[in-house]
Amino acid sequence: MGLLRAVGTQQSPREVAYLTARRPVFGHIATNISCLTARLAAFQPLIRIFSKFQNHVPFHVTDISSPKVKDMNLKSKQIFLTASLTIFVSTALFLSCKNKAEKPPQSNIEKVETIVPKDTIPTFPAFDTVVLSYDVTISCLFDFLDTLVAHYDTLAPYPVSEHLLVRANPWLIDSLENTDYYRLKERGIFNFDNRLLVVMHEGDTFFIPNETKARELLRKMENTVLDINIPEFKLRIIENGDTIHTFPVRVGQNRKRYLLATDRVTDLRTRTGTGTIDRISKDPFFRDPVDGRMFNITKRDDNKKTRMPLIPWIEPKLNGQRTGQMIHPTSNPKSVGKAYSNGCVGTKEADAWRIYYYAPLGTKVVFRYDLEVINEQGDTLRLKDIYKNSLTSIDK
Repeated sequence: MGLLRAVGTQQSPREVAYLTARRPVFGHIATNISCLTARLAAFQPLIRIFSKFQNHVPFHVTDISSPKVKDMNLKSKQIFLTASLTIFVSTALFLSCKNKAEKPPQSNIEKVETIVPKDTIPTFPAFDTVVLSYDVTISCLFDFLDTLVAHYDTLAPYPVSEHLLVRANPWLIDSLENTDYYRLKERGIFNFDNRLLVVMHEGDTFFIPNETKARELLRKMENTVLDINIPEFKLRIIENGDTIHTFPVRVGQNRKRYLLATDRVTDLRTRTGTGTIDRISKDPFFRDPVDGRMFNITKRDDNKKTRMPLIPWIEPKLNGQRTGQMIHPTSNPKSVGKAYSNGCVGTKEADAWRIYYYAPLGTKVVFRYDLEVINEQGDTLRLKDIYKNSLTSIDK
């Protein structure tokens, strides 16, 4: 369950969104339509031949002296041959695609498999279960989840959301984390575009939580805080007062610079403040804030180029204002643990997935600048003052 592999082809979001065991026929129809479309191109030469043929083959009638009769005979001939051609091509296409709906096409890309920890597979009684009848790639994931939300929100005795469903199926977060470019690289696998990676497989079971489990998860989500200590380069997920996850991050540089995005000289230091997650971008577009250039290709730490990964970005509103200080993945994790960005908080790709699903809209956020911290051994440590005692000027 929840194995990861790369595929060379994929269904459209709208097709994949309906591929559940409750409506398996949609999966077959969607696959057959795709197959028929592809096969039709192969019959184009035959269709052209029939088109020429129908204008030259005689069609015998008893009296063709009248021009009107000639015209009627020609039309009858064309209708007859067109109908014959349609029946022939339809039959051939059906037979050639007959078995395609049973199994998706095999990829010409090497398959990648990674085992999901067993302790992340839900064990609670479910309100309902959905058994997937087709693979779901990252590019189709949000449409698939939105379809489930729309369906079950009218049936379940609690508010259904994308974040709730994924939190009830933590194995999916594990699958998403394992699409990290550098995790794949450690296994000798190069991936150009994470959108093609499969995170939910045909036969996987997706659980719709019962009311008790759902209410428990909702309470946890309501009592979750993202805590970012800027000079420590750490982002913590705190749930009911307990730190459950800690991630290394990069923060803004200690300097000012002209940014075309703001059309002024901008202080690049990450600002402190409290607030909530106010905006989510599931499919962000990428613009260099310095020169305004749009881009979708990134150069990785290993000097290889890939497409920018499809991973959601989240934006908090701090002290009542949205300043564009995002929390998002970086394609260059060597910069993590440094004052490197233009003000945003950057995370590793794998970490960004978990942070996103633990921080829905309205989640509390704290950006602080504490130089004294207590480590795991209980010792008090003094951190380097990366902004040189300029916290007051940052807030101003």
